[in-house]
Amino acid sequence: MFPYDAVLFDLDGTLTESAPGIMRSAGYAARKLGYVDFDPQVLRRFIGPPLFESFQKIFGMDEAQALKAVELYREDFDAVGWSVNAVYEGIPMLLRALKRAGIKICLATAKPMVFAERILRHFGLWRFFDVAIGITLEDHHADKAKLVRAATPAGCERPVMIGDRFYDVEGGRANGMDTIGVLYGYGSREELVQADATHIAANVAALWDILLPGAAREPGFFLSVEGLDGSGKSSQIERLCEHLRARGYEVVRSREPGGCPIAEKIRDLLLDPANGEMCSLTEALLYAAGRAQHVRQVVRPALQAGKVLVCDRFVDSSAVYQGAARGLGLDEVMALNAPAIDGTMPDLTLYFAVDPATAMARRSGERKLDRIEREQQAFHARVYAAYEELARRNPQRIARIDASQSIDGIARSAAEAVDAALDRR
Repeated sequence: MFPYDAVLFDLDGTLTESAPGIMRSAGYAARKLGYVDFDPQVLRRFIGPPLFESFQKIFGMDEAQALKAVELYREDFDAVGWSVNAVYEGIPMLLRALKRAGIKICLATAKPMVFAERILRHFGLWRFFDVAIGITLEDHHADKAKLVRAATPAGCERPVMIGDRFYDVEGGRANGMDTIGVLYGYGSREELVQADATHIAANVAALWDILLPGAAREPGFFLSVEGLDGSGKSSQIERLCEHLRARGYEVVRSREPGGCPIAEKIRDLLLDPANGEMCSLTEALLYAAGRAQHVRQVVRPALQAGKVLVCDRFVDSSAVYQGAARGLGLDEVMALNAPAIDGTMPDLTLYFAVDPATAMARRSGERKLDRIEREQQAFHARVYAAYEELARRNPQRIARIDASQSIDGIARSAAEAVDAALDRR
């Protein structure tokens, strides 16, 4: 049995790193009301306390001005500020583990519920919550103790409140429950200790130890990215990694061939144009050898640590390049790679689909082409046809992304596919 049967979270500074958006909207409101000569760092004081009180205390506004400032703040926050935000690293995995353990997950925030729900939905966290309580847009005074009371599920005997400010600790203590003050948010150790927090957690990993002592960490997620050279996957991988990090995932980016020192040396052999006499079987075996090292040195350790491994190419590349385009056979090359991967396969593969002519036009003049990229158009046409066949064979694992879209359109499609796969876990 774990120590708590219900976990109540604050939002700002506990689940999400919201300071940039809050400071932006607070500054917008102040400037609109003529307060222009102030140190921007003073806006950090808006993180945590109720807005109405903050405008009065920080800028010396009277009641009417503070009410108007709150209105202006919400105007900007509704338009932009809410999205200038990111989830703290490790939060999604923690919430998933709590859910699987049968522990109730609740939200008690002084933020208007309309914004809190929007933020949690945007980052894919809303699905974890059993109860979510915030204030209305008409509320200007937030009573944390009342919010905590309302967010506590009936029948739960061992609830705990988690937050980064003394308001959160006091709200939990007023309801007779244990509290955890987190140091990665916007409060200080001193204020959390003075508020008499039951526990202090330096980071999300420390929350694991308090909430789920002895529990195994959630397994990671293996995402591979495939496509013709010139499909735009390299730039999209960078955007995808940023997308995942903003959602609180610890991301490891790797590539094949390569990804670790031994495999990188093999990569140099494989791609060097001077090695034009290399036979197809040698090529396939070298790819498999590098993959065997990469899986054991990089891929598996990352997944065992609960990270998201984003890999530019994996075994599907061998199937289409050596199996189909070199004529060794798709199934034969997959069999050759079986001991190399030893059952380690991607949870999701994004295949950036673009026709060979378009891909060739994109990569022309970009840089010096490697040995594989220098192959004739017919070779790349066979690769394309094989990718299409693999996608048809494996619709559950391979998501086909139309790479003829705009760069932003491709990024949206890729992010949606990844988010959907993570949500299904």
